[in-house]
Amino acid sequence: MTDDLPNLVEALVVTPAAALLRAEPSTHAPRILLLYGSLRERSYSRFLTLEAERLLRHFGAETRVFDPEGLPLPDGAGADHPKVQELRELSLWSEGQVWVSPERHGAMTAVMKAQIDWIPLALGAIRPTQGRTLAVMQVSGGSQSFNAVNQMRVLGRWMRMITIPNQSSVAKAFEEFDEAGRMKPSPYYDRVVDVMEELVKFTLLTRDVSAHLTDRYSERKEAAQTLAARVGLAAI
Repeated sequence: MTDDLPNLVEALVVTPAAALLRAEPSTHAPRILLLYGSLRERSYSRFLTLEAERLLRHFGAETRVFDPEGLPLPDGAGADHPKVQELRELSLWSEGQVWVSPERHGAMTAVMKAQIDWIPLALGAIRPTQGRTLAVMQVSGGSQSFNAVNQMRVLGRWMRMITIPNQSSVAKAFEEFDEAGRMKPSPYYDRVVDVMEELVKFTLLTRDVSAHLTDRYSERKEAAQTLAARVGLAAI
């Protein structure tokens, strides 16, 4: 301990340094999981998700889209439910994620929230979301709003994800997609391109150093205390 910082355990301090943020870059395509928040047959959040997936693939990413059909409500089934297992495995597979929700009653949908609630903060010693990048987007039936994306940002922070600065909110979504579900040319479409481009950039920037970026003094201290207690019990 130092005189100036008597509460600090020096042995557990890792001083941030540029050298620690330089890693041998991975050569595989960025792995991106996309979630959407509607079960409707003509779902604009699904249309926007698929449009985002096309862009991500164009930017060199490998993608997976999770279909929430059949996912039980949180605590409505066990964690061994096939759809829950599928979602958790995809989250572990991913290096970045895209969350797309409609806005309903001024908030994200229950379908969207249920997917996030089924992904725990930790599975044993593994964290399915920590350190992964995240892009958030929403569709609205009326004028432009940012309630859903703002809520998803809060959840992204809670899930210890790196939420990128850019986001997209598509107003009057029923006017922005054609009969085939493809997004029409517009400033809204251009913003979606911006968001996906930025997500790939941030994923490439952070994926190889995410373990260092999310390494915390408080957790190192807690682990050290747990180990000390275990060794003490063993000695007894």
